[in-house]
Amino acid sequence: MAELIVALDVNSRQEAVDKVKSIGGSVGFYKIGLELFTSEGPDVVKAIKDLGKKIFLDLKFHDIPRTVERAVRSGGKLGVDLMTIHSTGGKAMIRAAADAAAEFGVNGPKILAVTVLTSLDQSDLADVGIAGRTPAEQVAAMARFATENGAHGLVCSPMEVGSLSKSLKVGTLFVTPGVRPAGAAIGDQKRVATPAEAVRDGATHLVVGRPILAAEDPVAAAIAIRAEMG
Repeated sequence: MAELIVALDVNSRQEAVDKVKSIGGSVGFYKIGLELFTSEGPDVVKAIKDLGKKIFLDLKFHDIPRTVERAVRSGGKLGVDLMTIHSTGGKAMIRAAADAAAEFGVNGPKILAVTVLTSLDQSDLADVGIAGRTPAEQVAAMARFATENGAHGLVCSPMEVGSLSKSLKVGTLFVTPGVRPAGAAIGDQKRVATPAEAVRDGATHLVVGRPILAAEDPVAAAIAIRAEMG
């Protein structure tokens, strides 16, 4: 069954803790990204772990292999469950991240490769020198590259997860941002789907932020999304 991850897109430890407490047992997995981690550092990870929650640390490491290896090892010591790297860092970097994660055993962090950010469309790819490929084609190429070199899974748009789940090995994780309940605003995401569509197509984890955090009743919103997931 797919898991729901709530994106803690806030800028303080206290706000993050308050949000997690207010949502309570209806969500067990939270994403900590650049904004919150830059503001509060490892302490916010520890605070959310102390509440009994799983952590998706979404910092998208992209550096020389040794630096990424050490960063993944630090995340493993914090007890995070999922971590992101950029697939464009190269095979040595991906392998270094996977090897560092493996030091923590079967319960250590899983490495997710970012292929094409969900905020990008074909014109954006052309702007950065990737011409002649659609976002789906670029995602497919980078997904194969990353998983062949040790990544446990991928962060990908709901628009690509269907084809990837059919073409990549069984057990690959598919973490999909850009998930919006039916009728919700799409915000800054350009490639979106409903929870039901994403799960149907093979997503293993759905990342949802504003539709839950900004809801008048976050608990009810989370429960509704989980119901949509089936």
